Amino acid sequence: MTRSESSRQRILVVEDDAHLAEGLELNLKLAGYEVEIASTGIAALSHYRERRPDLIILDIMLPKMDGFTVLRHIRIQDQKLPIIILSAKSGVDDKIQGLKDGVDDYLAKPFHLKELLLRVERLLARASWNGGAAKEKDGDQGIYRFGPNEVNLETYTADCPMGRISLSEQEVRLLKIFFKNIGKPLSRQELLEIGWGYSGDTSSRTVDNFLVRFRKYFEEDPKKPKFFKSLRSVGYLFTDKEE
Repeated sequence: MTRSESSRQRILVVEDDAHLAEGLELNLKLAGYEVEIASTGIAALSHYRERRPDLIILDIMLPKMDGFTVLRHIRIQDQKLPIIILSAKSGVDDKIQGLKDGVDDYLAKPFHLKELLLRVERLLARASWNGGAAKEKDGDQGIYRFGPNEVNLETYTADCPMGRISLSEQEVRLLKIFFKNIGKPLSRQELLEIGWGYSGDTSSRTVDNFLVRFRKYFEEDPKKPKFFKSLRSVGYLFTDKEE
């Protein structure tokens, strides 16, 4: 019995084998899901950002960007989206790597279709038990406070040492990335790829300029930042505790 059109859950299949991708698409649709296909890692991240699927089935060996890298980029933004790795790489080291990077389930090829469908159903059910948290939408985080600062991610405003300020859409997008990754080093490249996508005309200097702004807004002494810290040869780190 298939789901009604209004309640169909969206699955992104990331697979460069066209024959396998078509087979997965057909069987998942017969099971009542809405299905989209991406054949490269970069296309997968583009689909993820634009369409926000309910679950991702992810191959590891992909052109342009491997599945582990795709997984790491998604986990920087979203810790709750259900992701299943479906791969011919079935070694213990690969499974351990997937678990370290935050995968929810790992199924080796060749696989049994019924087993895959049951795993998909289980992960989607678990996500719904958590209140549908797998689909994080802009504004869900509301107000974020750190030190003397209060940022409203819904109204794009902030109260800070400078007073009440208005934030641009891009500033809010980057702040959300930092707020979701407290205490975690983020490279300039990661911030560029997540914040701006894969535009070749955006340089790492762009990220540096935004960090200068954030320190001007939120630090009492921008030259001695307590919240938005630089890490030599790495990038930046946000902490919400004054040290």
